[in-house]
Amino acid sequence: MTLRPDPTFHATAQLAMQAPVENYGFVVMLSPDGSQPDGIAVVDLNPKSDGYGSIVHQILMPNKGDEFHHFGWNACSSSLSPLSGHAFLERRYLIVPGIRSSRIYVIDTKDPLDLKIHKIIEPEEVFAKTGYSRPHTIHCGPEGIYVSTLGGGGKDGMDGPPGIFIMDCETFDIIGRYEMDRGKQEKHYDFWWNLPQDYMVSSEWGLPPQFENGLVPEELLSNKYGHALHFWDLRKRKNIQTIDFGENHQMTLEVRPAHDPKKSYGFCSIVVDTTNLQAAVFTWWRDEDGTWQAKKTITIDPRPEKPENLPPLLQGFEAVPPLITDIDLSLDDKYLYVSCWGLGELHQYDVSDPMNPFLAGKVELGGIARGTKHPNGREFVFGPQMVEISRDGKRVYWTNSLYSSWDSQFYPEQEGGQMVMAHVGENGGLTLDKDFFVEFPKGHRAHQIRLEGGDCSTDSFCYPNV
Repeated sequence: MTLRPDPTFHATAQLAMQAPVENYGFVVMLSPDGSQPDGIAVVDLNPKSDGYGSIVHQILMPNKGDEFHHFGWNACSSSLSPLSGHAFLERRYLIVPGIRSSRIYVIDTKDPLDLKIHKIIEPEEVFAKTGYSRPHTIHCGPEGIYVSTLGGGGKDGMDGPPGIFIMDCETFDIIGRYEMDRGKQEKHYDFWWNLPQDYMVSSEWGLPPQFENGLVPEELLSNKYGHALHFWDLRKRKNIQTIDFGENHQMTLEVRPAHDPKKSYGFCSIVVDTTNLQAAVFTWWRDEDGTWQAKKTITIDPRPEKPENLPPLLQGFEAVPPLITDIDLSLDDKYLYVSCWGLGELHQYDVSDPMNPFLAGKVELGGIARGTKHPNGREFVFGPQMVEISRDGKRVYWTNSLYSSWDSQFYPEQEGGQMVMAHVGENGGLTLDKDFFVEFPKGHRAHQIRLEGGDCSTDSFCYPNV
C-alpha cells in the first residue's frame, strides 16, 4: 500500500489519456487441449526497446485445464471514488480466473519481467462461498473486486443461475454474492457500471452446457442463448429493469458504457441474428424519467460463401457470419472498435453521435474461408478477437482466440496464438503495424490483453471531463 494514490489512477478519462504510454502488455496464454498449463505472457510495447513486439517474460501456472479468460486488475481509477475506502491501493495484482476449472490466480506484477503467483483460490472455495462456478470477467470496483460467473452450483453449473461475487481487494478473500434481487436475470456474461450515476448493466451468453463443449447448433436455432440486457441499482444490488432484444438476437455479449460519467448511454454487441446471420450493436440510454431504452444502431451482414470452403458447422448456411465477439470504446468515447471474428475484420465506428455511428476504418485479417494475410506476409489464424485500446487512443491491439472449443468449430484446421497492433489515424482509420506481430509459444493461443498502468477496459472514472 502506498501513502498516496497510485499515479496510474485517474479521476477522469481525459486525464488518463494524457498519462504516459504503455510499456508492457499482459496477455493470456491458453493451452486449448489442456496438455500444458495456461499462463500470462508479457509483451514489450515500447518501440524504443530491443524487445519491442516480442514476449519478454512469461509465467505458467502449476495446474492444467484452467482455460484462462477475461482477467483484470485488483484496483483501478474507481478507487478514487469518494465512497471508496481504498484510495491508496496499488494497481499491482492481476486477478486471473479459470473459466473451465473455476480456479482463480492472483499474479503480482510489481516487476513486469518477474511475475509471481501471489495466491491461488481453489474452486472448492469459490463453490462454498458463492454457489457459483465458471468465473469469467474481473472488474475492480471502489469497495472490492467484482467477478462475473457463467455457471451456478453443482458439477454441471446448472444448480441455480450464475451471477457476480465480490472479493476483498487487499486480502483477496471471497466475500460473497453481489445480488440482493436478480429479477429476471438467469444467464450471465459481461457487466460494467457508471459509479456516480450508481447503475450497473449486465449481459447474457449461455449456460455451461451451451458453451463448454462448443456452440450447440440446436440451442442456437431454437433461440435459447441469452438475448437480454439487465440494469441494476449498483449499491442496492437490485435488478431494476431488463430489456429483451428479441430471441432472434442471440448472445448479448460485451457491454461498454460511455467513459465520461455525465453520459447515460453505452453499447452492447449481439453475436448473431438467427433470422439473417447479421451481427449487431445496440445503443442503450436512460430517459429523463429513469427508464432504460435500446436501439439497434450498427448491423453487419454475413458474407456469402461456397459450402466447400466453410467449416461443417456453417456449410448449410452457405455464408460466413460476422460473429461480433468483442467491442471496445476509446477513452474519449469517440471510437467503438468491433471484432468480427468470423469475417476476419476489425471495424472502427465513429460513435460521437451514439445514435448514429458510422464506419470510420476497417482492417481485414484472417477470417473464415478468407485467411487474409498480415501486411508483413505472415498468416494470421482465426480472426480479430479480444481488443485493447491504448489510453491515448492511438494504438489498438488484438489477439485471435475466442474459446478453445469454439475455435476448433469455426477454424478446425488452424492453430496458433498471435497478437497484432494497428495505428489510429488522426481523423480515424486504421493501419496495421508491419513490425508488430507476436507469435505465441507452440501449444498456446492468445486471448485477453491488459495494459500496464490500466487500459480502456478496466477503469471506471469518478468525475466528468472538463
